[in-house]
Amino acid sequence: MNKDTFEEKWEQIKEDVQEKWEKLTTEDLEAVKGNAKVLVDKLQEKYGMTKEAAEKAIEDLKEKFKK
Repeated sequence: MNKDTFEEKWEQIKEDVQEKWEKLTTEDLEAVKGNAKVLVDKLQEKYGMTKEAAEKAIEDLKEKFKK
């Protein structure tokens, strides 16, 4: 999924993100606005994930919405 598709499907993806990572606030998700890089930063900040782990988690999530 390219960046544009991630942004286009953000409203759908956001629901899964909220369920999977409950520590992310509404404000966090508004800041992301479909930007995977910002989501990586938020996961690192809220969950102490490494950059690589956060990127992998997002890639896995993207796969779900690739169809």
